Amino acid sequence: MRVVTLNCNGIRAAARKGFFEWLPTQQADVVCLQETKAQIDQLGDPIFSPEGFHCHYFDAEKKGYSGTALYSREKPDKVHTGLGLDIADTEGRYIQADFGKLSVISLYLPSGSSGDERQVRKMRFMDHFMQHLRKLAGDGREYIVCGDWNICHKEIDIKNWKGNQKNSGFLPEERAWLDELFDDVGYVDAFRLVNQEADQYSWWSNRGQARANNVGWRLDYHVVSPQTASKTTAASIYRDESFSDHAPVIIDYAL
Repeated sequence: MRVVTLNCNGIRAAARKGFFEWLPTQQADVVCLQETKAQIDQLGDPIFSPEGFHCHYFDAEKKGYSGTALYSREKPDKVHTGLGLDIADTEGRYIQADFGKLSVISLYLPSGSSGDERQVRKMRFMDHFMQHLRKLAGDGREYIVCGDWNICHKEIDIKNWKGNQKNSGFLPEERAWLDELFDDVGYVDAFRLVNQEADQYSWWSNRGQARANNVGWRLDYHVVSPQTASKTTAASIYRDESFSDHAPVIIDYAL
């Protein structure tokens, strides 16, 4: 089973950059997208309902903002949207598809980089989401939570870690939140299970030559339940083409 996640930074922009020509070459079973930045009535072109996939979108109320999507080869038993939290539900930040005993989630965790108010909102989301993840951890299902988590966990996950310790995305309290998720709650960073290499980044600033010089951040994760973690077989970040300021993170599971 191959699962692909990408913050597309505008699904229509990603389409213009060739994402939907690339997608059929990947043999993906599930595709998770974040920051679609479109309402469903703006996606009438067949390109946004790629052949062979069941396509589900969860839009933000605000036009041109946030939003998530999930494509799957197999028809989901059920699709859930929202978390019962205004930031998540009005901004289209969470969509979940259930397949038997497995659920795949497309998550767009808020960014706090634009100011203190946004960081407060981000931390509020994280507090609520941690409760949700703890609840899921005890329900007996398997989970793959894909998406833009907007946090780098370890020094290996960010190029300039020393200079970013006071910046949103690499704050001590954000990293400690991931420590709690992995060490206490028991979820697993599937990418790092099978790929321990340095310089593995999934987002680059548009300033300077950050992407060309690979001065990046690993913000995009597959966070999986322990029983799923043992089935992780391969992980990579696709950088040959640029569909967004993020790159697709591709992980194979023996499911």
